[in-house]
Amino acid sequence: MGQRMQAAGGCLIAVVGAGAGLAVWTIGFQGRFRRFEQGPDWSVVYAELPLMVLGGVAASLGLWALGRRVRARR
Repeated sequence: MGQRMQAAGGCLIAVVGAGAGLAVWTIGFQGRFRRFEQGPDWSVVYAELPLMVLGGVAASLGLWALGRRVRARR
């Protein structure tokens, strides 16, 4: 596989990981954002959202690198 294909694959995996992190974050978002008899909890948006997206990217790229390493040993 060429270097361009590897780079494109890594970028695609990162985008998929960001989407997966965003999808996991949206589960139960309304319940975390609006607490009973309280104002909105903005830390859900400015703290949890970036962490989930970055975590998804890191996890997907880690799995991609692990897969490349396993494939290279064969």
